[in-house]
Amino acid sequence: MAEAEVGDDQYGEDPTINRLEERIALLLGKEAALFVPSGTMANQIGLKLLTHPGDEVVLGEESHIVWHEAGAGAANSGVQFAVVGEGGLFAEADFRAAYKPPGHMVYPPTALVAIENTHNRGGGIVFPQADAAAICAAARALGVKSYLDGARLWNAAIAGGKSLSELARPFDLVSVALSKGLGCPVGSVVAGKGDDIARAQRVRRMFGGAMRQAGILAAAGVYALDHNLERLAEDHANARLIAETLAGVKGVRLDLATVQTNIIIFRMAEGAPDAASVVARARERGVLVSAFGPRIGRAVTHLDVGREECRRAAPLLAAAIKG
Repeated sequence: MAEAEVGDDQYGEDPTINRLEERIALLLGKEAALFVPSGTMANQIGLKLLTHPGDEVVLGEESHIVWHEAGAGAANSGVQFAVVGEGGLFAEADFRAAYKPPGHMVYPPTALVAIENTHNRGGGIVFPQADAAAICAAARALGVKSYLDGARLWNAAIAGGKSLSELARPFDLVSVALSKGLGCPVGSVVAGKGDDIARAQRVRRMFGGAMRQAGILAAAGVYALDHNLERLAEDHANARLIAETLAGVKGVRLDLATVQTNIIIFRMAEGAPDAASVVARARERGVLVSAFGPRIGRAVTHLDVGREECRRAAPLLAAAIKG
């Protein structure tokens, strides 16, 4: 990062930014790409580009766009959400049931369907590619755009043995994050057709995301693509190790079938400590986890914690739950 060659990205003159954007566009099989500061901004650019105020967006249960973006979809783009499916997953039939045609005097028109892969609050579950392709095909036939919140698409590719371009192919617009499993300090990238990305540059400016010599940030992304992709499988194995320990703890509800990548969502039954208590007790033992609800906890593995650290963390977290 310190040695990155830089220029003014707002004029397209930062060679490191340009190299990163070109490389990710190629990986995703899209015409062009745009570097943005965060995954939330990437999602908000997607909504702004593919909808109009008053439109409806169909997406899965507990999606990041709805739960973790401070109401930005309503504030920035004036859209409302129709939530379908369960655990972050849904099928073509769910989308068709929720679809509302344009021109109705009462209903808001369905303008966009959005899929999150992997799904954060679903426990890092991988969205089935056959369902994604069927949903996008149905959407296209109905004149509805499709967006992939692929913040953790790298994890989905490694877990499912599919290429990034295959996972991205059905969608009009795709985003990926550099600051999750790839370990970068900052950044996401939005990719799609050339004219959409040209319009996205203006939206990025509107949202305050245009930067000058941002190549120092893009250099981390270039490094991560070279060094940190294949090793994501280690994070998945480490998450499984922790999950198998937690699943055996009395009072914990954890479906091991959802632990497909690097996220573990665990729920405390009645009679067990609440999530805030578990987080505090775990911190005292040197293990950092998050509360995702009053009785929901989340643990995430990543490149800064190795196998031995996860092997030590698992029983410590279990002890925090047991009290």
